[in-house]
Amino acid sequence: TPEGPARRGRLRAWRGWRPLLAAALVAGAGVGAWFALPVRTVQVGGNARLSEARVQELAGLREGFGWLYYGAWRARGLLDSPWVASARVVRVFPDTVRVEVTERVPRVRLARPDGSVVVAAADGTVLPGAALSGSLPLVSGWGPDRLPDVLRVLGALSGYNVQSVVFTPTGLSVKLPSGSVWSGDLQALLKYAGSVSMYPNSDISIYPWGVSVQE
Repeated sequence: TPEGPARRGRLRAWRGWRPLLAAALVAGAGVGAWFALPVRTVQVGGNARLSEARVQELAGLREGFGWLYYGAWRARGLLDSPWVASARVVRVFPDTVRVEVTERVPRVRLARPDGSVVVAAADGTVLPGAALSGSLPLVSGWGPDRLPDVLRVLGALSGYNVQSVVFTPTGLSVKLPSGSVWSGDLQALLKYAGSVSMYPNSDISIYPWGVSVQE
């Protein structure tokens, strides 16, 4: 019948596809089995402040769990710690998970209105338990919070060993090892920050139209 050759053609095509389909099923089963295998080793890198045990706890990792049941929502627990700026969790064949964290670094001491002093990172995040090192600039002031402005200024004056910064609604006062810098205009201060080295041991006032120097 006319259907005979067509049917035989379909059967030959099916026989040709069967090995490929079987290989795909085997590969899929292998990948599934790999993800179902228990994790026997957890490696942690990039941590200095946080212990390996604390990083594993934040990530929801424990030896012996199945990767198949480990969701990204567990890894996000790492960011619950103010010390963790970013993190990456990678499965290493066949039974290892590696966690790489980038920790925040203390940048300033921040005097709060209640008289307490805390340590903050360069992005303003308060770092609980950080040592109140005297080598960190002391930031204080009153009025609306200007910590983001202060941190930008400290970045611009990073080579001048700033000792303290006092902020008010009308300006910023920066104390250097010898001399000081004041400005009521943030953009002007950032613009002329590079000229501070021209006036050592001086008290400098920076305005949008220029710089005033007092010896």
